Amino acid sequence: MPAYKSVTINPVLPNRPRASVLVIYTGGTLGMVFEKGQLVPFDFEQILDKLPEIKRLDFEITFTSLEEIMDSSNMRPDVWMDLARLIQRHYDSYDSFVILHGTDTMAYTASALSFMLQNLSKPVILTGAQLPIGIARTDARENIITALEIAAAQWEGRPLVPEVCIYFQNYLLRGNRAKKKETSQFNAFRSENYPALAEVGVTIEYNYPYIAPYRPELPFQTQLPLDENVTILKLFPGITQNVLRSILNINGLRGVVLETFGAGNAPTLPWFLYELKEATERGVVIMNVSQCDGGRVMQGRYQTSTWFQKIGVVGGGDITTEAAITKMMSILARESDVERIREELAKPLAGEMSLL
Repeated sequence: MPAYKSVTINPVLPNRPRASVLVIYTGGTLGMVFEKGQLVPFDFEQILDKLPEIKRLDFEITFTSLEEIMDSSNMRPDVWMDLARLIQRHYDSYDSFVILHGTDTMAYTASALSFMLQNLSKPVILTGAQLPIGIARTDARENIITALEIAAAQWEGRPLVPEVCIYFQNYLLRGNRAKKKETSQFNAFRSENYPALAEVGVTIEYNYPYIAPYRPELPFQTQLPLDENVTILKLFPGITQNVLRSILNINGLRGVVLETFGAGNAPTLPWFLYELKEATERGVVIMNVSQCDGGRVMQGRYQTSTWFQKIGVVGGGDITTEAAITKMMSILARESDVERIREELAKPLAGEMSLL
């Protein structure tokens, strides 16, 4: 399966138990170097040439890659499923996992993995870089080294962060709470509605009350497949009935993440309400998510969102769009009853949304 041979650094000795981390390279800016004036993918068999600091880490690190290396703008649900299967295959052989990923869709991948990896009791940390590893000022080194240290961190044999996370520029965030907010700053990711799980400076300060509990007694399993018959519809002033109708009548459409204004508000024009009602009566599941990065949908607080409740639109609370669409893919793949789907969407499954 790997496109590169697996490379193991600092192998664990039989008489010296230490943590072991599997690093999975998927592509992205991080893994690029300049050759003949062009950026080309980095061969991880030469990892020590670019990251000699790794030899100082006191745990085993194995590098591998997906068969298809890609820019994260080309990320797809089938690749998310490949990642989940790869983690499942090696789950008992490693203490934790680090995924090197392009930044553009990292929050989508982290969210998808949080729903596919059920009863997770080991760290799965995604990281990347804004500058390629072959550039002198790259942020890749610090991001990789710190992600590895956090992934390997244990207390009395227990991992400190047994969940899917994103580590980027001094902050460890819950993966399904994160959003990419910057294209030109190193601090690219934020979590507006949930505290950082750790903040990194001279020391790594963990925010223990907000980290998922360690539950090794629950059997780890993957929840596959994903249903791709979903879409995101962002409202804007001037949206027309023809546009709305065309989207809601896409052949095979089962779910819509509706990005609304403010606290979940939308137009009250008769045609707008009619088209949504027609869609929900056909069995299309609609989830109301705010366009704002912070705060939450408060469906029913204003008149412009009260009608949503009457036709079965699900209030998304403080969920991100990235988490909402991947959660919908996961639920639709295992449920066919519309009411059951709405119930599952409305409650937190992997820490992706807060209880009211």
